[in-house]
Amino acid sequence: MKRLVYIFIIAIIFSSCSEFQKAIKSEDIAVKFSMGTELYDAGKYRKALRLFEQIAPKYRGKPQAQKLMFMKAMAHYNVGDYYTSNYEMERFVNSYPESEKAEEIAFLGAKSYYHLPPIYSKEQKETVEAIEKVQTFINTYPNSTYLEEANKMVKELDFKLEKKAYEIAKQYHTLGPHNRDFEAAIKAFDNFILDYPGATHKEKAMFYRLDSAYKLAVNSVEYKKKERINTAIEYYYSFKNRFASSEFIEKANEMNAELVELQKQYENKG
Repeated sequence: MKRLVYIFIIAIIFSSCSEFQKAIKSEDIAVKFSMGTELYDAGKYRKALRLFEQIAPKYRGKPQAQKLMFMKAMAHYNVGDYYTSNYEMERFVNSYPESEKAEEIAFLGAKSYYHLPPIYSKEQKETVEAIEKVQTFINTYPNSTYLEEANKMVKELDFKLEKKAYEIAKQYHTLGPHNRDFEAAIKAFDNFILDYPGATHKEKAMFYRLDSAYKLAVNSVEYKKKERINTAIEYYYSFKNRFASSEFIEKANEMNAELVELQKQYENKG
């Protein structure tokens, strides 16, 4: 009995493959459309795409063109070809703005870009573009059923940019002990704090900015030392006023105590 079942399954597979090959070779676009639709409905998106690519130009202006464009865009999305799915979905929305599928396709087109950005440590050009795409969807469909998910995507993408900016600044700090690295770290942390005022990493950023300023000051050449000590002390109070209960506060207090002593020495000299 099991042998008969296996034979039956194999026969179906070969029959399916045979029908697909016939459709691929057929000159009848209706045959290709029908087989492509069957494959699409069965979740066999790559095979469906092979047929859709063959007939798409020939269906332009025909009644079936909208359905074909929809299936083609969705098939690209479902196989993870997000660059192409975004392109196809934007074409669909532009071609059929009144379609009942327009909002869904517009959302998935934006979501295609959401899937593209690399991990935070890599180039973030795609992340910026993804935020723009999702934000455009939100602005276009402010009452969309997809709004909650779209806002969540923007938040996650923003966090990737935030973490990238923080890690760049932290890298300058870690590269020390050369003064130029600490100067670069201070500038990078300043930019980070300005660009991401509500950042998750703000506490660490403000502490490592202080730490960079402290190390720059105590290791500075003499003619720059006084000014850098004063700047480091300012960073200390900025950190303390904002994060008085921080896990770094004890270390910050120690740095400030040393900086104040150095400041006194310069005052006594004056």
